[in-house]
Amino acid sequence: MASGFRHAVIVGKYQARGIRPVLEEVAHFLVGQGLEVSFERETAHNTGVADFDALDTPEIGHRCDVAVVVGGDGTMLGIARELARWNVPLIGINQGRLGFITDIPMGSYKEALVPMLAGDYEEEQRSMLESDVWRDGERIFDGLSLNDVVVSRGSSASMVELRVDVDDDFVANLRADGLIVASPTGSTAYALSAGGPIMHPSIGGWVVVPIASHTLSNRPIVLPDQGEVRIGIVSGKDVSANFDMHNLASLLHGDQVRVRRSAFKVRFLHPRGWSYYATLRRKLRWYEG
Repeated sequence: MASGFRHAVIVGKYQARGIRPVLEEVAHFLVGQGLEVSFERETAHNTGVADFDALDTPEIGHRCDVAVVVGGDGTMLGIARELARWNVPLIGINQGRLGFITDIPMGSYKEALVPMLAGDYEEEQRSMLESDVWRDGERIFDGLSLNDVVVSRGSSASMVELRVDVDDDFVANLRADGLIVASPTGSTAYALSAGGPIMHPSIGGWVVVPIASHTLSNRPIVLPDQGEVRIGIVSGKDVSANFDMHNLASLLHGDQVRVRRSAFKVRFLHPRGWSYYATLRRKLRWYEG
């Protein structure tokens, strides 16, 4: 059994109504387990919690050895990207709707956390996407994504035309509403809704999924994650790129979005006995019928 944790930071879905007493309850529980407890700065500021230190991301990386995230998958996505470079492990308590990566039910978090905080847990690491946008030979944007990178048309009814290359190999020109490049984690998000396959998190690859392609033979494809996927904007109005929760609007013809595997990984901690397949059964309701 690994040694226990010493200093936890709490990250919350601060937009949710009535979240403050929930976060304070979790905080006092952690204190009762012998941990020093701080709050992520935005969470503390937006909920009015003032009884605990408020830390920004670098301070969390230097001072905390575990993050407890109370919210939904969106909350986890946001902080996971921030803390990946600091190698801080994350525990998710689900206060959202789906909860693929915030997997501990709020109603039973105490029973789950007691052994985990003492060092008895299962750990998995999830790969991330590192992306940038190039225009006229200059990089104008870069960012990290845990789920996906989406290049899509704007509000107009017309499709976009995109050129897809992997490294220096031309793959296809496609006309569609857009294109998704998803990590294994993101394969159960937008990519799944667009008809892509589910990828186990341990697979070293990603899935490229056209969105409503004009040509029915443009199908999702699973690629190894050693290469770089390059998406060139050939034509279309108001084309944008979305990197998880960050959006870059108004891409121009000739712009290129480049996606590759990040050197950073996200560390998720789960209760002993956690199963990815059990998560799929519960969240996708495979047990029905």
